[in-house]
Amino acid sequence: MAWLVLIVAGVLETVWAVALEATKGFSRPLPTVVFAVALALSMGGLAFALRSIPLGTGYAVWVGIGAVGTALYGMTVLGDALTAARVSCLLLILGGVLGLKVLH
Repeated sequence: MAWLVLIVAGVLETVWAVALEATKGFSRPLPTVVFAVALALSMGGLAFALRSIPLGTGYAVWVGIGAVGTALYGMTVLGDALTAARVSCLLLILGGVLGLKVLH
């Protein structure tokens, strides 16, 4: 159960990161609310998962999911550069996250 919550919390990290950009400096109410709710749920999920997953593993997996998700969103929706090098780096992060899960 902790791993499922951690994965959902990592996805919510992507949600709050995307919403943060959309707030335009917290000047737009709806994205600001989405940001705050996703941030609270993401942190709460991380805190829950860390009850049974070691801190280093849990935090790295949470950040990795959020970083990869946010980068993919930027490349597919926002027009960030999509290059073989960037995709390779994201695959390395994903491989590290999966490795931490397997070696847990």
